[in-house]
Amino acid sequence: MIERLKNYNLSPAQIIVLFYVIAVIISVCLLSLPITVNPGVNWSFLDVLFTAVSAISVTGLTVVSTADTFSTPGVFILLFILQFGGIGIMTLGTFFWLIIGKKIGLKERRLIRTDQNQSNLSGLVNLMKHILIIILAIELVGTIILGTYFHFLDYFPTWQESFIQGLFASVSATTNAGFDITGSSLEPFAKDYFVQIVNVILLTLGAIGFPVLVELKDFIKNKNKFGTHFSLYTKLTTVTFFSLMIFGTIVILLFEANHFFADKSWHESFFYAFFQSSTTRNGGLATMDVSLFSTSTLLALCFLMFIGASPSSVGGGIRTTTFAVILLLIMSFAKGQKNIKVFRREIHEDDIRKSVVVSFLAVVICFSAIVILTKTEPFSLMEIMFEVSSAFGTTGLSMGITPELSSIGKTVIIALMFIGRIGILSFIFIFHHEKTAVNYHYPKEKLIVG
Repeated sequence: MIERLKNYNLSPAQIIVLFYVIAVIISVCLLSLPITVNPGVNWSFLDVLFTAVSAISVTGLTVVSTADTFSTPGVFILLFILQFGGIGIMTLGTFFWLIIGKKIGLKERRLIRTDQNQSNLSGLVNLMKHILIIILAIELVGTIILGTYFHFLDYFPTWQESFIQGLFASVSATTNAGFDITGSSLEPFAKDYFVQIVNVILLTLGAIGFPVLVELKDFIKNKNKFGTHFSLYTKLTTVTFFSLMIFGTIVILLFEANHFFADKSWHESFFYAFFQSSTTRNGGLATMDVSLFSTSTLLALCFLMFIGASPSSVGGGIRTTTFAVILLLIMSFAKGQKNIKVFRREIHEDDIRKSVVVSFLAVVICFSAIVILTKTEPFSLMEIMFEVSSAFGTTGLSMGITPELSSIGKTVIIALMFIGRIGILSFIFIFHHEKTAVNYHYPKEKLIVG
């Protein structure tokens, strides 16, 4: 199939986007099966498409109640789509190629590089194998812990239902999908700190970046060997990821001290703030109705969702490293430095340009979506901004307006979720083919800017 697509002169980015479009079409077909929904449930094609894109992009925004809509077979179909969307098309594709004994050549490696946003072609097959093994292992451990815990504390009546709930919760958290089959996200566990901590760990492992997990595994395995070290990507994205989590927790605690947390104990306030800050990385799960937060807190959550998760993870947004590079660029410029230096390394100029382009285009796309929705939807500006940030960051948090969106509104959110999943760079590269070398230069001239 790849050879056939190459004959149409499609770039790797265009092929990857086409694969995700095909995945959405297959998901729509699966969700349209009669066995997927409960008897008497009728939903429109647009609602099916919205749910399919939300699942493939592991966003979690829903226009229907998952608990009331899906039958037991439907839950497993949805689970399969979440797994497919979370791990990624090329990860599962690589696994399939290895099973059938197909040689993974240069063309396939270029697709993997594009899908996983990698900078080189070496080690990609091993990376895909490690990603699949690590993610499935995390989900298995999460299923056992949550399924056993749910059954032990009698959260659900039978052990079968407990483990189904544990399986879905584990996959949904690890893939940062944000879907739930309880009907109320994690609000029933608002005072169960163990369930919250397990979910935060799963959310973090899914959003921090697959290469980070692989490097961590290799570090633990080879910790006594000379020369084992972490890459700049791992150092920068890990520091940024956890700094944003801490920043979000502190901001929510401060902004809600005299509002939502006014009648809460210190530990209730901390866990509400900590979990909501963690889930903005791309989780979409919530232990409370976020619409109860003040406007200042909601704006902070929009900012965190816009940044999103790390590159080469299950998450969307502009990504943590992009935000870090922009921040470092501003600091370097303020100091009069021409290069960005961090962790005794210098960031490549191409990565700086990409970060600027990604950030600017993301602002333009989200701003345009907000303008359109303010014209077509009857909701407040804050509700629309929150919905747009959640869709672009493939987060899945909502102030409750998703089911009430018009057809135009749903279409806009579908587009945002899809762009958030494939990434801004892949979205840009849809519109051009391979790089062409420029063999001439014009005279340079200074501009007045700023």
